[in-house]
Amino acid sequence: MSGPERTGSAPVEPRPLADELPGYLLLHRRGELAERSRRLDALLGSCALCPRRCGVDRTAGEKGACGTTAGPVIAAASVHPWEEPPLSGERGSGAIFFSGCTMSCVFCQNFPISQLGVGRELTPEGLAGEMLKLQRRGVHNLNLVTATHQMPAVVRALLVAIPMGLRLPIVYNTSGYEAVETLRLLEGIVDVFLPDMKYSSPEAALYCSGRRDYVAVNRAALLEMWRQVGPLRLGLDGIARRGMLVRHMVLPEDLSGTAECLGFLGEEMGESVWVSLLSQYFPAHKAHGMPPLDRRILGREYEAALDALEGMGIENGFVQDAECEDDPWGGWA
Repeated sequence: MSGPERTGSAPVEPRPLADELPGYLLLHRRGELAERSRRLDALLGSCALCPRRCGVDRTAGEKGACGTTAGPVIAAASVHPWEEPPLSGERGSGAIFFSGCTMSCVFCQNFPISQLGVGRELTPEGLAGEMLKLQRRGVHNLNLVTATHQMPAVVRALLVAIPMGLRLPIVYNTSGYEAVETLRLLEGIVDVFLPDMKYSSPEAALYCSGRRDYVAVNRAALLEMWRQVGPLRLGLDGIARRGMLVRHMVLPEDLSGTAECLGFLGEEMGESVWVSLLSQYFPAHKAHGMPPLDRRILGREYEAALDALEGMGIENGFVQDAECEDDPWGGWA
């Protein structure tokens, strides 16, 4: 196996996997999806969906620490062409951007959605309609972006959309700040986990995201996701059908703790784990006044991250070519 490509884009050789039904369809056929929906809804009364466990009654209209009540609130539902190649493929990923967030990242590039509450409230039926619209547009999957705190509404929407023909696999696009108990209720519903692994230091997590407990919570969550789905598996078309792809964004002065994060993945999951090493950081939201977050990363900082990646022996994943704006992904296999 060669190391990661540092320039240009290289195709990822698909590991053929026979097409299989999305997990939520199998759960629905067995009558289990409705029970999962009931159990997720029950967490909203004294909310314990995320690790913050704020305990408010979101069913009574109270807003949780995430900034939302019980109903689904989305900022956009659109075809997203620039996720990693096994997610976007040729037809794009069907991204649904959920409003609110369980974290408070000072550099969040989507802060109007995550922290300012931009979005429109829907019913579960309305959310089901958005899912079906994306399917009609030919996307490869449903990409649930920051949906942790709204998963009860998502599963209720699935129950509406399935009889109407929904069949897309589900990608769970998350900060990685997840309660293991909630993740267990999502087993079989989520086909592809796309979590972040942001930090290796509690102090960095507190400074950047306001959550000192992020590292411990994130590592436990990644292990649970790995238990459920294992490494990324692709169909004959090169599109992800099942598995986990971990994103790690390199931060200035290594606030991200890249070598330690990659070391955890290598030690706990082995060479078959898939990783995206992101170079796309730029100062946003509150980061302009918080050094060293007030600048982009330097070339030597990303080179150091690449060196750490090469030393791990991880077999599959992606690096970014910052100079290639129309297609930023490079791959190795």
